[in-house]
Amino acid sequence: MSLDTSKGASLEEVLPFFKPANGPMVVRTAEGKQWELSTCQRTQRINPTDFTYEQLVNRTTEKCDRNYHYVYDHSEVYQSIVTDWDLVCDREWLAKLCQPTFMIGVLVGALVFGDIADRVGRQRILMITSLCQFVFGVSVAFTGNYYLFMFIRFLLAMVSSGYLVVVFVYVTEFTGSKVRTWTSMHVHAAFATGVMMVAIMGYLVRTWRSYQIILSTCTSPFLFFCWKFPETPFYLMAKGRLQETQVLLDSIARFNGLEPGRLRAGNLLEPEEALLEKEVAAGVAQPAEPEKKLSILDLFGTWRMAWRTVTVGAVWFISSLGYYVFSLGSVNLGGNQYINLFLAGAVEFPSYLIGCYAMDRVGRKRTCAPALLLTGMACMLIIVVPNDIEVLAIFLSMTGKFAIAIAFGLIYLYTCELYPTIIRSLAVGSGSMMCRVGSVVAPFCVYLADIWQFLPQLIVGILAFIIGVLTLWLPETLGEPLTSTMEEAEALGRKKNPEVGKKDPEEGMEMNLNQSN
Repeated sequence: MSLDTSKGASLEEVLPFFKPANGPMVVRTAEGKQWELSTCQRTQRINPTDFTYEQLVNRTTEKCDRNYHYVYDHSEVYQSIVTDWDLVCDREWLAKLCQPTFMIGVLVGALVFGDIADRVGRQRILMITSLCQFVFGVSVAFTGNYYLFMFIRFLLAMVSSGYLVVVFVYVTEFTGSKVRTWTSMHVHAAFATGVMMVAIMGYLVRTWRSYQIILSTCTSPFLFFCWKFPETPFYLMAKGRLQETQVLLDSIARFNGLEPGRLRAGNLLEPEEALLEKEVAAGVAQPAEPEKKLSILDLFGTWRMAWRTVTVGAVWFISSLGYYVFSLGSVNLGGNQYINLFLAGAVEFPSYLIGCYAMDRVGRKRTCAPALLLTGMACMLIIVVPNDIEVLAIFLSMTGKFAIAIAFGLIYLYTCELYPTIIRSLAVGSGSMMCRVGSVVAPFCVYLADIWQFLPQLIVGILAFIIGVLTLWLPETLGEPLTSTMEEAEALGRKKNPEVGKKDPEEGMEMNLNQSN
């Protein structure tokens, strides 16, 4: 083996030349001592004859522990939790525990805040989670030990996940069916933009505490505006607060330059519900019974809804698993980690654009199912491609990432449309929980490549193909109004009686919103 020699006044100056995969780094001190330095141990050569990489001499080896001073490569990251708390060697597992713990917090937050949002309202949860995001985000930067860092970061993950879940429900309930697809994808595009901004900020700021404070501060402007956001009209109607709904609709009309009262709250109700309201007002009928408290079990209330919930959860799971397996697997291509992260965000834009076009032209189901099937095919083709044809393997990998991003982008909107207002946030939260399970499993799936190089692709490919076929049995929601009750949601996909002419409950709202453009 040839010896690459470098001189430096300190170990930090020659450390960038060290590559653990190539074996230990041999150094000679000013006193003439020779050491073979590895990641977690050092070996001293006894009475070496000359300075060569390989020598047959006696050695004394000792493992590194916390009593030693660790030397880190600062070429890409100057300061991190690893360097601050020496999370290396026998403590390396603590560093690897950070991401799964964060994802578990995201999982819990999606379920908890999704349920709470269905009970107390979307607007309140947006305010609470926004404030907590800022407070916990800044607090993380001032943690003095690993365990406090993990605890506050877990709380940050919970509120961040709750915020994201409620945002999708909020924008969906404020837009008509004609523009709902693009509105949902705008949220995804903003998320992808955030990924790219994180990469840029990471490149510019190499200390994790400053990096954390800057990113958390970026969320602060929203705190000055979120308290002015109104509750969604569909949530107000679901709670029977028609007077507040009418006030909100009049406000929307004035903002769009229309005459207040042009859209009545009763027009957003189904005909049977509107008739009941009129009878109650006239004293002919009694008000409806108090609202029943719903829970996650109501997602499985009937066989039809149970099948739908299981299939939707499976789509959430494979979308997240495939997304992160493709993303984490791309690191093996080498290169600068900041550029890789930036490209990982940029590659999602064409997926969302094509996904939007397909969702509005051929439907949600007919876009999701082919995307999953294409992901499965790409994974299987990667396995049979010869190792020496790297260009084709990379192309297939990007095809798989492109396809799974389409499914990942539309499942939020699709879930919102498949469930009624009274349980919509909980449905999205439960789906997001399955999504986070996939993101927790993904790193361990990537580790299976140590057993067989293509085992991760095989797992993702089989699951994507099976779930893609199951998706074909879901109802199509393109052009359908948002449902308010479990009965309406269960009826999706069934053949309608042509003699029953139901008014689109979003027709009036779409007219008001579209005339403002």
